[in-house]
Amino acid sequence: MAERADVVFVDGVRTPFGKAGEKGMYWNTRADDLVVKAIVGLLERNPNAPKDQIDDVAIAATTQTGDQGLTIGRSAAILAGLPKSVPGFAIDRMCAGAMTSVAMLAGSIGYGQYRLAIGGGVEHMGHHPMGSGVDPNPRFVAEKMVSEDALVMGATAERIHDRFPHLTKERADRYAMGSQQRTAAAYEAGKIQQDLVPVAIRTGEGWGLATRDEVMRPETTLEGLATLKTPFRPHGRVTAGNASGLNDGATAALLASGDAAKEYGLNVKMKLVSYAFAGVDPAIMGIGPVPATEKALRIAGLKMDDIGILEVNEAFAVQVLSLLDHYGIDDDDPRVNPWGGAIAVGHPLASSGVRLMNQLASQFAERPDVRYGITTMCVGLGQGGTMVWENPNYSRKAAKKA
Repeated sequence: MAERADVVFVDGVRTPFGKAGEKGMYWNTRADDLVVKAIVGLLERNPNAPKDQIDDVAIAATTQTGDQGLTIGRSAAILAGLPKSVPGFAIDRMCAGAMTSVAMLAGSIGYGQYRLAIGGGVEHMGHHPMGSGVDPNPRFVAEKMVSEDALVMGATAERIHDRFPHLTKERADRYAMGSQQRTAAAYEAGKIQQDLVPVAIRTGEGWGLATRDEVMRPETTLEGLATLKTPFRPHGRVTAGNASGLNDGATAALLASGDAAKEYGLNVKMKLVSYAFAGVDPAIMGIGPVPATEKALRIAGLKMDDIGILEVNEAFAVQVLSLLDHYGIDDDDPRVNPWGGAIAVGHPLASSGVRLMNQLASQFAERPDVRYGITTMCVGLGQGGTMVWENPNYSRKAAKKA
């Protein structure tokens, strides 16, 4: 019987995230080519990882059709030049697709069945808008299992504002502006670019190279945010300014057992401590990170006070605020998304989980005073996912100085 193993995050990369639609930089780029580019870039950065020893490739996509269908984990592995002996599969947990890919592979590594694996996600929301081709069962509404607009993510965010009136639009706008500012500062310092894989693109102006996220708005002001329309409800609180947009992009991460990392001389950026997924009422899906984080911390034997960095996916500002409010964390706590988040860089659904991991791993390298961090996100149809990570660079001496 195989022995249980430590699970480590060796490295993660992503493409720059683009704006979905005909005016976006990836309109003429295939979804599968985006994730292939991420996988190739990942392997080029980690030449010690033997390609023929990779046990599986799990790639997530929310809309599994067209250029992001055909069991994309397997097809992307072949297109990326991996040996045909390397299997692959597709996975879907909407926004938490890449996070689920990593979690499922981690389970196999931890159980001793796998030693090396690649997990990630892709979403081309320009080619495949959220919900396209979907035929929800009429029982959902007829039997009142879920609200009629439970698949309209903006409507679910408005309901969080309803449920928690103290989470005002003003607080959401202020948080959103902060995300833009933190992302701009991180870009200025070269923090985010280190994990980006450039992508050749073709636009009406000819060939070019995508090297940075397309949708950032560092010039955002509270005054400007206050004037934006509320498309999900008249006189609502959710706007294009305090929510993530519609985006295209891909991510890929290399996972290993602790022993395999040592054997192949692979750098270890993070060690997995625990993970958990939880369900909530789809009508208020944005609170999903709360029970998921509760479960993950309980499994890890930790409390929120032990967590030094929180990478929270910013599907909507109010969704982040609901998590912080639950734990009594200030809206502008420096532990939360220190380099900004999805409101600024984008959220190509199934790919975003690994983006959170990339940023946490890079911050761990700079913060030997921090021992634990989490990556967490809300998920469509009423779910949440959280992973707890340990920093291999942690030093008690550094922690005491901090």
